Amino acid sequence: MIRSERLSVALHVLLHMGERAGQPMTSEEMAACVGTNAVVIRRTFAGLRRAGIVTSVKGHGGGWRLARPPAEVSIAEIQHALGERVVSLSPAGEPPRCLVVRAVVHALDDAMREAEQVLERRLATLTLADLAADVGRLHAVHHHTPPGSTHAV
Repeated sequence: MIRSERLSVALHVLLHMGERAGQPMTSEEMAACVGTNAVVIRRTFAGLRRAGIVTSVKGHGGGWRLARPPAEVSIAEIQHALGERVVSLSPAGEPPRCLVVRAVVHALDDAMREAEQVLERRLATLTLADLAADVGRLHAVHHHTPPGSTHAV
């Protein structure tokens, strides 16, 4: 099972954006949050902008903002905008030459498709606001602060 690095980066930054209450974040600020390059951020967030998840304004005072409240942005929508899955169950490539491996892959394909459908339905109900609430709960437990206190992601 392979996790999507671009999706992880996008979710991390989107959660920070949600905390900023509409204040823009520059690509450089976003990149600093996740330890990457601003060019990676701009390429990643271009798909999110096309999907209407974020907006961007160039120039002084500009930057990236969430286009909608976090409660209105599903994780499924984000993964579709990036063209990536939360997890990839098997790497793409040529079919295996070994007949035993082919038989195993064929036998598991239906189960994997069913699992992906279940995951897709769940991700459609999970929003950025849900993730932010979980971060708040984890922060409160870790730092022994009351729920609803200001926290960092």
